[in-house]
Amino acid sequence: MPLQWLAPDENNPQLSLQPDWQALLGPELEQPYMLELQRFLQAEQQAGKQIYPAPEHWLHALEATALQDVKVVILGQDPYHQPGQAHGLSFSVPVGVRVPPSLRNIYKELQADLGIDPASHGCLQGWARQGVLLLNAVLTVEQSQAASHQGRGWERFTDRVIHAVNAHCHNVVFVLWGSYAQKKGAFVDRSRHLVLQAPHPSPLSAHRGFFGCGHFSQANAYLQAHGRSPIDWQLPAAPQG
Repeated sequence: MPLQWLAPDENNPQLSLQPDWQALLGPELEQPYMLELQRFLQAEQQAGKQIYPAPEHWLHALEATALQDVKVVILGQDPYHQPGQAHGLSFSVPVGVRVPPSLRNIYKELQADLGIDPASHGCLQGWARQGVLLLNAVLTVEQSQAASHQGRGWERFTDRVIHAVNAHCHNVVFVLWGSYAQKKGAFVDRSRHLVLQAPHPSPLSAHRGFFGCGHFSQANAYLQAHGRSPIDWQLPAAPQG
């Protein structure tokens, strides 16, 4: 059965997790801090505030990539906070939405690193299906209010997600762009996993060392050296889902 957190109705459809995530994280959703987060989100909705992404996408990163399939973790901070942008995967936007500046810089680095031409869209679902866990630290945000849901409990929950990957998976590449992601992933066991760090791809910091970091080729080289198939970073022209 799908995991239920918020009671499903027309405003709060059921949330579901991959079975292995559900086994590990189902009890976490019943912890007091998560129930308090649930009450906060319900109150915000009842007050007429627009929350992004849509409720059915709050745990989308854990729907799109099973724990047993995780090869790469790319940590983000908050969801995009403008209409139509956020759909539950870090740095990703749905097809048809303009590619945000940080993602444009990610595409530039991907082209410089592996010769892959930038995709015409910003949907990273194709990466998620291959085992790239695209996880934000905070999984909701109020429209036009950046960082508005920080400190409400999501950070503790997503720490639990990262701890699960760290403990239950082997030879995963953790991609930590920017100081926030680097602090959040500081506990990752570097004897079991590869940790790649660089400045954030934001236009404000990409020229300080993000460009030229070579993380995509390094990730694939590490995966192949440990008997794992590499990621095909070339996104499909028309992703489904």
